[in-house]
Amino acid sequence: MSRTVAITGASGFIGQHIIAALLGRGVTVRALTRRPVEGLDSVTWVEGSLEDEQSLAMLVRGAAAVIHCAGQVRGRSRAVFQACNVDGTLRLVRAAKAAGSERFLLFSSLAARHPELSWYAESKFAAEHAAIEVAGDMRLSVFRPTAVYGPGDRELQPLFASLLRGWLPRLGRADAQLSFLHVHDLAQATLRWLEVDAIHAARYELNDGARTGYGWQRLAAIGAATRGAPVRVISVSAPLLRLLSQLNLAWHRLAGGEPMLTPSKVNELVHPDWSSSNRKISQDLGWSPGIVLERALSERLF
Repeated sequence: MSRTVAITGASGFIGQHIIAALLGRGVTVRALTRRPVEGLDSVTWVEGSLEDEQSLAMLVRGAAAVIHCAGQVRGRSRAVFQACNVDGTLRLVRAAKAAGSERFLLFSSLAARHPELSWYAESKFAAEHAAIEVAGDMRLSVFRPTAVYGPGDRELQPLFASLLRGWLPRLGRADAQLSFLHVHDLAQATLRWLEVDAIHAARYELNDGARTGYGWQRLAAIGAATRGAPVRVISVSAPLLRLLSQLNLAWHRLAGGEPMLTPSKVNELVHPDWSSSNRKISQDLGWSPGIVLERALSERLF
């Protein structure tokens, strides 16, 4: 495994789990941050941002591998996502290439499979293409995880907590297919990517191994079995979501801040098919997930 690994997004939900996994394997970690994270004194912190080329050069200097977890997930305009997810990624790729880093792992999203859906998806798709083009002979891979959850997650935790209380809000179509991935498995996939000798310039989908994904009725059934009582599915219509998102976006444009729920984001939420396949990453890296949703819910691993 690489001796020194540089990472961005260190203070985020996924980044913190990746760092913990790296430190557990004895890897020397150098992390970009606007402010150091408490309790991680063994990490070498480089204060800066994706806009600061000097701090990026310091981050990747001498690093055999670079893991790019940082990304913009909230925003009130296309430009907000472009600035971080595309322009920031390109600065980091160029810095890593100039520093002679051997390999680069770009954390993207399954949403990039459908760039027409949202500003976020569009920016992730564009970042993938631009990064691969700029990387040249530096070995670069892309992870496209589906909805990631686990300890410290603030997005899916309310959904699962509600499910175990007996209520499941259904967004969009009743026959929609969803998929999930526990953050522990994502961290293990990252370690596996660092361990293998042959790195492919490929895009890898990652999920928890559920072959057909999860429909809303299956989620309700899993919740009912876990809690030992029925789960009621509450339909939240797409028109209602769109109205709420328009109001939310208008408010944030007046008051400031970057919203999560926007008309652009609603397109993702109501998309009917977020199923995915681990086939390619299993073939290339020999990775397979270990935590299915049933186990995570029953053991409260979220």
